[in-house]
Amino acid sequence: MQLPILSYGHSVLREKCQDIEAGYPELQKLIDNMWETMYGANGCGLAAPQVNVPVRLFLVDSKTTYDKMEDGEREDYFHPEDTGIVETFINAAIVEESEETWIDEEGCLSIPALSGRVNRPWSITIEYVNRAFEPQKKTFYGVTARMIQHEYDHTEGVLYLDYLKPLTRKLLQGKLEKIAKGQIKAKYPMKFAK
Repeated sequence: MQLPILSYGHSVLREKCQDIEAGYPELQKLIDNMWETMYGANGCGLAAPQVNVPVRLFLVDSKTTYDKMEDGEREDYFHPEDTGIVETFINAAIVEESEETWIDEEGCLSIPALSGRVNRPWSITIEYVNRAFEPQKKTFYGVTARMIQHEYDHTEGVLYLDYLKPLTRKLLQGKLEKIAKGQIKAKYPMKFAK
């Protein structure tokens, strides 16, 4: 079932989310609905707070991005051994970040029609449990690491807007208010703040 995505302005998007226990009610159904919602919105990642569930759960699909890129383009965005992932992250914690950073454009399903250039570490090491609640510790690079960091931030109550320069944020304020009021529409179900 496709769930409505919360728009910019909802307080849930600013909450630090709670860990999930293995017996969390209807967790698998929530995960299935989130995948359907993400793909229905043509997204590459989605975090539980974006569907009004403030828990430490997010999804990332960088494989679709990898598959759509030309070989020469992939070199700039993916580690040579990375062909993208389709993964569920539960109770994630980033335990290491590279000193090397890179800037790229980011958008967000909760902030339709806007994007911004965000500087992030090129690689991260993250601990989490997967959908089967099996503990994982993996290192990711490039665009896969960027997508994970973006979704991880959602579980910390952080939006990509928070990384933009103050002047850039100020210039976007009018559009952000229109998004919150539902005056800027998306091509997928949304729940607007005002």
